[in-house]
Amino acid sequence: MIDIRQQEEVFITVGNALDRKITAYAIGGTAMMLRGLKDATLDIDLVFESSKDRADFISTLEKLEAKRTDATLVYGMKKNTPILLNLGEAKFDLFLDKIITSTFSDKMKERAKQINEFGENLIVKVADPVDVIIMKSATSREKDLTDIAAIINKVSIIWDVLIDEARNQIFLGNEGAILDLGEKLEKLGNRKEIKIPGGILDRLYDLLKEQISKKANHPNQIKNKQKNIRKRHSINQ
Repeated sequence: MIDIRQQEEVFITVGNALDRKITAYAIGGTAMMLRGLKDATLDIDLVFESSKDRADFISTLEKLEAKRTDATLVYGMKKNTPILLNLGEAKFDLFLDKIITSTFSDKMKERAKQINEFGENLIVKVADPVDVIIMKSATSREKDLTDIAAIINKVSIIWDVLIDEARNQIFLGNEGAILDLGEKLEKLGNRKEIKIPGGILDRLYDLLKEQISKKANHPNQIKNKQKNIRKRHSINQ
């Protein structure tokens, strides 16, 4: 676990050690810390647009005596896992374009308007809170639910953008994006941890029906989950 001061010190050290300018996108707890939404995080989560940028970043970390760790110990056999390195107390999760099931889309890159520069050569663009919610919705970890609630309670969420990106993720191959988002929002709403504007869950439910009608890759699985959401939604009204 590192706090914002430790995170910035590590970024400055790496930025000064890099041989050229490299841009990375901060996601997860790293993005939340840089936006003042969280005090500490377990990992430094970064996404790179090119394999060369990530390789050079890794090479620099290793010159600073960072050690690689086995990603399967954390992520199992999932696809699109990061390369993991430990540099002192800092644990780096370094992704390339995709974050497990999510894709760091062009729209996400455009929304990453907060830019931080560390040392001579490290530029960190910070993911928009909406996009952090999308990516955290893809997991089943309780700490990600807590983070989603913190974002919604501290930031004025543009719900249309959130729903549009969930739809966009479907086209990019993340078949469960709408379902995952709907489930997480509904769970947090039922637990009274967040307030969801009227009609949001209904819109997600309609998008899920639309997805099924277009014959998603796993229609039966999605349809069964859709029935469960419909049943719970009816009970909670």
